[in-house]
Amino acid sequence: MTYCTNFELISLQLRCTALPHDLDGKAGLRSNAHRDALCDLLNPKTLWSDYGYIGDVTPFTADFPRADIHELLTSDLLHQVIKGTFKDHLVTWVSEYLVIVHGKSGAAAIMADIDRRIAAVPSFPGLRRFPEGHGFKQWTGDDSKALMKVYLPAIVGHVPPQMVQALAAFLDFCYLIRRSVHTEATLHDIDEALARFHEHRQIFEKVGVRPEGLSLPRQHSLVHYKTVIQLFGSPNGLCSSITESKHIKAVKEPWRCSSHYKALRQMLLTNQRLDKLAASKVDFIARGMLSGPLPALGVVLEAIEDEDGDEDDMVAGLRVMAEVFLARTPAHGYPSQAHELLQHLGLPQSPTFKHLIQTFLYDQLHPDAPIPGSEQPLNLLPTFNGRIKVFHSAVAEFFAPSDPAGVGGMHREQIQATPSWRGEGPRHDCLFATNDPNVKGMLGLHAARAVLFFSFKFNHVLYPCALIQWFSLVGEEPCKQTGMWIVERDWEEDGTQSMGVIHVDSIVRGAHLIPVYGEEFVPRHINFSNSLDYYAAYYVGTVGAHIIGFISFDGFFSFNFNGWVGWDSLGYPILYEVVPLLGINLRVEDAVCAKVTGQQERIR
Repeated sequence: MTYCTNFELISLQLRCTALPHDLDGKAGLRSNAHRDALCDLLNPKTLWSDYGYIGDVTPFTADFPRADIHELLTSDLLHQVIKGTFKDHLVTWVSEYLVIVHGKSGAAAIMADIDRRIAAVPSFPGLRRFPEGHGFKQWTGDDSKALMKVYLPAIVGHVPPQMVQALAAFLDFCYLIRRSVHTEATLHDIDEALARFHEHRQIFEKVGVRPEGLSLPRQHSLVHYKTVIQLFGSPNGLCSSITESKHIKAVKEPWRCSSHYKALRQMLLTNQRLDKLAASKVDFIARGMLSGPLPALGVVLEAIEDEDGDEDDMVAGLRVMAEVFLARTPAHGYPSQAHELLQHLGLPQSPTFKHLIQTFLYDQLHPDAPIPGSEQPLNLLPTFNGRIKVFHSAVAEFFAPSDPAGVGGMHREQIQATPSWRGEGPRHDCLFATNDPNVKGMLGLHAARAVLFFSFKFNHVLYPCALIQWFSLVGEEPCKQTGMWIVERDWEEDGTQSMGVIHVDSIVRGAHLIPVYGEEFVPRHINFSNSLDYYAAYYVGTVGAHIIGFISFDGFFSFNFNGWVGWDSLGYPILYEVVPLLGINLRVEDAVCAKVTGQQERIR
């Protein structure tokens, strides 16, 4: 902690003139000219006590042409934002507030319920599970990032609304600055989210958690992120301990190569094999076995990357907003006839699965019909008696502005619909399906839960489909307290949940639904595998929601850039990317003065 704190204080002293006891007061940016002027005017004692300068020490960059030490330091996402402001400040402050209001015993009971809420969050691709809540000793940056995705819904009902709003505003700010591409609109949103955070965080001072005030280096560093983005581009991935990266080769890369299930043995075997390959290479070189007309290593690596792409969850290539396809291998042990399949799965028979397929086929064959297939009489629907193949998962590829992504900004995730997931019971993930392609964001989407992935042929055409349970939005705007959209189940007249069949092309990506727990304590029999069956309403989690504003279906173009793209009225670049021929998606209205090579291509 001392290392982090010293780094933050030094970086703030180098960047602005804010005083330690009033970091949020009026202050200006420092510069070489400002430092030289102070050194000429003030004595060493005043120079150190008021401005943090050592008068007889000259920065090593002083003689560098066009180099200003005050602008060279970047931000530190891990220690200032993710672990710093969120985990060490806000999460800790919530615990302290509960002790102040409810006493130690009452706070312990509420914290135990918060842990049960966190443990009951449904599974989602890339989401770290907290089976025992968040009460463990050693935290990593990945742990803090995972907690950010589930913590906000877990505290609703246990803390004041303004405290929830403070957390919500901070999370908005965090996801915005972590985007890999920024526009004038996102920079404006960053300012707006930070202003809301500064407004609502006063609650911690009012309730006695921070009676000494909120002048904290890590929280003050947030005000400089917009400037850092304008100077250096997106800070996504930057950290003051970035050089301590040897564990990446030994731990993180073997983990990514594993199945992520009981992975320790797989990781050790990967490292063992890599060591043997390295030793073999040394031996082969000594024997002269690698001498000869071999292609350069870089050429071989480029060929491999072009053929195979990046990791399974990071995809290179042409940017499309979403593409979904079923698993390669069908599952075994399922009836092939529609009238037997729902009975085999133990699902309600009204309406029948066969009837749902018939209405789906009618809509596919008559896309412009004024009356949908669900309202047509049975005798007008196509007759279907074909064989059905069942799949336990589908793969979604989509453009993700803030997620770890491939070369083209594309991300891949699996959507599960399986009766047994790693020996822990069934898993039926949720997803977003297209509702209205002309409407942007959540209002143009439906939330649904995947019951079954399947395919069949009709008139020699293959239809990959999903049987889903429908959810509908509660209201036409997000919850004012959390800033998160809320959905609720759709019900039929007979009391069963509304179901339907959709083409996988209408699926956008996975959705993470987190129960609206309210003020009630979570029953002990509720866990991550059954929480989607227990509650009536759900928050749309930030795992997928922070990119929802980018889903437009018809307003995106794909470009290839060969330099800085776009400048605002102050001369700063708007889209920050300097890698040649790297495709980035953007709305046309956000690209001003764009320096573009290649052709524009409309993306569905």
